[in-house]
Amino acid sequence: MNSKLRALALLCGLAASAGALAAPSAALLERYAVEARAADPAFAGFSVARGEALHRTRYGLGKPDTPACTSCHGENARAAGQTRSGKAIEPMAVSVSATRYGDPAKVEKWFKRNCNEVLGRECSAREKGDWLAWMSTQ
Repeated sequence: MNSKLRALALLCGLAASAGALAAPSAALLERYAVEARAADPAFAGFSVARGEALHRTRYGLGKPDTPACTSCHGENARAAGQTRSGKAIEPMAVSVSATRYGDPAKVEKWFKRNCNEVLGRECSAREKGDWLAWMSTQ
């Protein structure tokens, strides 16, 4: 299956589950795909594997106490996490937190904040789409 069809299948699958799980909307993922193609014409779709790697990799480029997403969100996306100050964070997995990704403005707010804290920069559109693709499988 070519990469465009795979990406379309992923978007359709996410759109089909959006009503029940409030998964990332097809419109949000399509926006990230358009932005990713503009940045890299060779963009071939989002990758669950890259999304998982983004979540688990220790970068150490942002704040010293948050070198990875797992610093606060933990290794298991289906389990609750905890901020450095001890505040509980709801699970990130779509299967557990049914409404977490329903509001694109909130998704963008948290990507901006968390990417800067972990990576020391904003996430690219491809990184956002990859991460959301992985969370949609959790």
